[in-house]
Amino acid sequence: MAPKAPLDAGAAASSLDTAAGLGARPPDDEFVGVVEGHRDGHGFVRREGEWATVFLPPQEMRSVLHGDTVRVRVVRQDRRGRPEGRVLDILDRRKVPVIGRLLQENGVWVVAPEDRRYGQDILVPRGGNGPARAGQVVAVELIEPPSLHAQPLGRVVEVLGDIDDPGIEIEIAVRKYGVPHRFEEPALAQAQALPEAIRAVDRRQRVDLRDVPLVTIDGEDARDFDDAVYCEPFEGPAAAGRARKAEAARAGWRLVVAIADVSHYVKPGTLLDVEAYERATSVYFPRRVIPMLPERLSNGLCSLNPEEDRLAMVCDMVIGADGEVGSYQFYAAVMRSQARLTYEEVAAILANTRGPEAARRAPLVPHLLHLHEVFRALLQARGRRGAVDLETTETQIVCDESGRIERIVPRIRNDAHRLIEEAMLAANVCAADFIRQGGHDALFRVHEGPTPEKRVTLQNYLRALGVGLSVSEEPAPGEFQAIAHATSARPDAAQIHQMLLRSMQQAIYTPINSGHFGLAYPAYAHFTSPIRRYPDLLVHRVIKALLGGRRYRFAPTPLKLAPMVRARASGAGQADAGEASSPVPAQAMAWRAAGAHASACERRADEASRDVEAWLKCRFMRDRLGEEFPGTVTTAAPFGVFVTLDALFVEGLVHVTELGGEYFRFDELRQELRGERSGMRYGAGTRLQVQVSRVDLDARKIDFRLVRDGDGQRPSIRRRTAVEADAVPVSLEDRLKHVEAADRAAKSRRRAAEGAGKARKAGTGGRATKVGRSRRPAGRRR
Repeated sequence: MAPKAPLDAGAAASSLDTAAGLGARPPDDEFVGVVEGHRDGHGFVRREGEWATVFLPPQEMRSVLHGDTVRVRVVRQDRRGRPEGRVLDILDRRKVPVIGRLLQENGVWVVAPEDRRYGQDILVPRGGNGPARAGQVVAVELIEPPSLHAQPLGRVVEVLGDIDDPGIEIEIAVRKYGVPHRFEEPALAQAQALPEAIRAVDRRQRVDLRDVPLVTIDGEDARDFDDAVYCEPFEGPAAAGRARKAEAARAGWRLVVAIADVSHYVKPGTLLDVEAYERATSVYFPRRVIPMLPERLSNGLCSLNPEEDRLAMVCDMVIGADGEVGSYQFYAAVMRSQARLTYEEVAAILANTRGPEAARRAPLVPHLLHLHEVFRALLQARGRRGAVDLETTETQIVCDESGRIERIVPRIRNDAHRLIEEAMLAANVCAADFIRQGGHDALFRVHEGPTPEKRVTLQNYLRALGVGLSVSEEPAPGEFQAIAHATSARPDAAQIHQMLLRSMQQAIYTPINSGHFGLAYPAYAHFTSPIRRYPDLLVHRVIKALLGGRRYRFAPTPLKLAPMVRARASGAGQADAGEASSPVPAQAMAWRAAGAHASACERRADEASRDVEAWLKCRFMRDRLGEEFPGTVTTAAPFGVFVTLDALFVEGLVHVTELGGEYFRFDELRQELRGERSGMRYGAGTRLQVQVSRVDLDARKIDFRLVRDGDGQRPSIRRRTAVEADAVPVSLEDRLKHVEAADRAAKSRRRAAEGAGKARKAGTGGRATKVGRSRRPAGRRR
């Protein structure tokens, strides 16, 4: 295979302009988008911007597949008021092989796609299955695309193995989501050709920090170390912070954050740069990482391993007693990490400076105490800014040697986690400020607040729940944090915090700085993880250029973006230029394309990781079919409630048909299901006893059913008391309604036993049938 050649900025912009059709805008009812299939046969065309979603009926989906890039025209509105489209042209077929199970039906080989969004089985002609056996997981390459009258044809190009093979879930995910997982041989050879140790020429024009006791603090299972920290007391006028420069000198700290200098080894336009740009991020799975850089770099030359000389880019800050950054400077350095510490070890030292952990690290204890002091000051400044800090429970999957789940445990964050987080935030803010003052293009990390539509939805939701606080017409981050703090003791706090998160927009990479709403920063950029994030590598290159009095000319390497991404990048350029016909500078176009690409790769990595975790949890619960567990309702939806098991931290669905023999209505404002007759309510915080009834490994879904009392009349349900979390206790009126409902249900069953005709006339039976006929959605809508 020929090596990939980088494109220069002019060629990149030219290809963007051609693909996007600049200067020749399509009619208002036509646009380019990517098809997103649905397991029920229909689909959608999605695009960021004016046209968010267009519905494609099943007949339109016959000639396209999930992931294809198409041009569509809006022709009508369907019965639900959604814009319905017609496919005019297929611009780009998704090149990723389809992953599925090879089956033989009536003598014909077919591949049933593992991703249900494809909607069609792929026929395999005679001899096209190669060495694969029936039931194995395979990758199939399309020979002929689908049409209105024929299914797609394909041939097996790779056999992944049997569905029960260890690690098969990761092999499926990386191919299912198109994650690049193999480095090309020329790139690996380039990495191997790099020197094993730092040379004298590498140290030129670098500050020597090898005598500074910098340390790395990471998790137990970390293999690449891209940041090291050091802190010492500082006395001087600059320590007072920008907001208090007029005051007298106050005590503060010097905080040094050293980051691996990846840009020294990965030069623009090289094969390593091409591979890194294509991946844009490392992907983390349980027990395996798909790195952005070859291990020779990520775990070797660039990793800040203890007691080894390493090249670094340093952000050297002076932080005042008020937690504000008074001054900072960036410079290239050579450093030597004094120790590889873990979060648990540092937390133990901070909790007990006379304990065994502190005794083992005695020379470093004073510096760790200084780090803890500056952390507390930064934390106070965070509170004054009003940054949003929502409490969420993250889980960690613990696997055995064969890759099977042993247990799922909550990931507990201690002061060491937060200490490193605040230090990295401070360095990232300084990087963004340095670039902004230098007037240079770069990729900022932008997180915007709620759109007007989401703001209104959130206001109505908070009002319906009786929350005393709300958000204003122009909400600030502090308003969200105040609501989170005021509702933290409620039983539905998790649901409220989830609604706060969903009301905000997704963080993206873009050269157009709009600030970071959640962190309450006017400018924010990723600087601290160049080993695993390509935007960080670009920020390093820009900072180096500014330090040298130069301009960094970015050339995508290569610009292998789908037409959808190119069109989106060009659309952003038009909007910012003000006039649709205005030319977009080549560099601005290249940076916007890179931001769109990095954001898309980040979402791809998140989806692949979630898919593997869902697969492992389904496999974990498959051995627990029929077992009963207590759980808590985390989310209610029109089709049922999602319950998280207390001990296992696994979520599953209790379908609305399992809730009882009556009709349940979904209260969108309160986010709960309520029975029409009994008034039984199921919302966030409701405690239930459930049984594992079904596990669908292919669809990554787990179903529960309610465990009812001994008489079988009502579910085993308990609401948290007001003492527990301000919940409204079940009243005597509610209890009476439950008894009446149980009595009506018993009478209904007696009537049903007398004959099918009478059963159809029974009100309860009719309503239950009505709910049972409703089609079950494919998955959780969040």
